[in-house]
Amino acid sequence: MTGELTLNDDFQAYAQSKLALTIWSNQESKTLKPTQVSVAVNPGSLLASKMVKEGFGMAGNDLSIGSEILVKAALSDEFADASGKYFDNDSKQFAAPHNFASSQDNCHRVIATINSVIEKYIDTKETQLH
Repeated sequence: MTGELTLNDDFQAYAQSKLALTIWSNQESKTLKPTQVSVAVNPGSLLASKMVKEGFGMAGNDLSIGSEILVKAALSDEFADASGKYFDNDSKQFAAPHNFASSQDNCHRVIATINSVIEKYIDTKETQLH
């Protein structure tokens, strides 16, 4: 996230960004009111996005698969008590996220890094305003 390490390819960066979002969503859920919900959702693998078409050279699955689960997550009672969970639309169920997210130490490091990046961004913007 900080740009200090060289990754093997764009897909590794993409996967790590999704893992960071999953960790952030879980941690954020702990700060919410009981009526608020934060759920990490894998909308589906290899959906027909530009990234899939260019990166894998294939058409991919219908994008509506992803949009339908996101609408369901926003509006259905199935997700009302799912704060902090991870939904895998490939398996159509709540599931455990990647093993990396099971370690509290890993989660704390990711959240600390996210907060550090945000602080640097805010400091940069404030400096530009002055």
